[in-house]
Amino acid sequence: MSEIIFTKVIKKYESEKRYNNMVYRKNSLINDLIEKGVKIPNPSSVEIGEGVDINLISSEDVTIHSGCKIFGKRTLIMSGVKLGRRSPVTINNCQLGRNVELRGGYFEESTFLDSVIMGDGAEVREGCLLEEEANGAHTVGLKQTILFPFVTLGSIINFCDILMAGGTSRTNHSEVGSSYIHFNYTPNQDKAIASLVGDVAYGVMLNQPPIFLGGQGGIVGPSQIGYNTVIAAGVIYRGDCPQGNKLLMSKEPQKEDMDFYPGLYSGIKRRVINCIEYIANIIALRQWYLIVRSKFYQANNMEKLLYEGALEKLEIIFNERIKRFKQLANKMETSIELYESIMGNKASRELIKQKRELFENIQKIENGFKECLSFSGDKKRRDEFLEDIKTTNKEYITVIKNLNRDSIKAGTLWLLSIVEETRNTVLKHLPSFN
Repeated sequence: MSEIIFTKVIKKYESEKRYNNMVYRKNSLINDLIEKGVKIPNPSSVEIGEGVDINLISSEDVTIHSGCKIFGKRTLIMSGVKLGRRSPVTINNCQLGRNVELRGGYFEESTFLDSVIMGDGAEVREGCLLEEEANGAHTVGLKQTILFPFVTLGSIINFCDILMAGGTSRTNHSEVGSSYIHFNYTPNQDKAIASLVGDVAYGVMLNQPPIFLGGQGGIVGPSQIGYNTVIAAGVIYRGDCPQGNKLLMSKEPQKEDMDFYPGLYSGIKRRVINCIEYIANIIALRQWYLIVRSKFYQANNMEKLLYEGALEKLEIIFNERIKRFKQLANKMETSIELYESIMGNKASRELIKQKRELFENIQKIENGFKECLSFSGDKKRRDEFLEDIKTTNKEYITVIKNLNRDSIKAGTLWLLSIVEETRNTVLKHLPSFN
């Protein structure tokens, strides 16, 4: 046998050996899962990645249907989870709480708390946090999305870079109608556009009226929408309604076509203020998880890992929003030059000043945001609220919904103090925005 043929034989043997080892590893993991009690009706169709720790997959009433793929060393699957009932599911480094049901689609680097349900054809990308009983119908796309308990998404929805709250139960919940879009990318190619539909300080108390976003419509971010707001079906909403209690019909006058100049920002105050408000709410929600939510995840290692997964998503979202905010700020120098060349003597000195402040102070602003991460809010209000948090039940929804009026007020004021502190810390570097 020649040396060349011998080398080819050796390489083929080594390749087959590696393949056989992989097959053995796959079969071994699946067999181990079946032996511990996981229901896998069609084992030969299921793929378990080498990095998966099967000790983080519960044996209690977990079902993995045909065609499912599970990857990632940080993947966690708790009791009662159902994967792929309608079509194959792929999950990669996701944390799934009790009784989560993912019926079909792709799910990556996201956390799903107890009893979340997602329909067929979902694509949930990095940085999503879906809280208890949040759910979506078929063909929903999410990224950097936070849904508070009970929030319901219809079918064929793109809902990235947004936080939505509101509602008190599965029968009284905030809802997004089918074929809805959160517009989260501008012609100037920036994504400093995250929107607040509801908020953190009031939303976490699970006592606010729901918000309804009618189907075949959309919100152009960044926007703020208050509780008890209805945006009529078919409306593309481009404004803010933080006070809520409105039926929004989008009666804006039709604007004429105009020239488009890439890189030109004809106004930035609303965008900047809304970005600051969103990041301030994320900081407040992070403190809620650190100080309140953490008390409900102490029973075992799986609970702690689920909590850590949720906290990690808030950190991912915070870092993403800072990154996008900086990208916006760094475009202001060029935007000033373009604006002045187009407008000449008609250029607004106030707008130029705002752009310059944002550009020149962005590092101070970033440092301010990061400093506020450690601000835990009004200590008196916080401690007053924590006195009434009982975790012996370990049921988060039940505990929060049974809080009395005084406790809710104290908790809300505590979280509002975090938002206010963050807002003030940043705006001191942007005096022309006040």
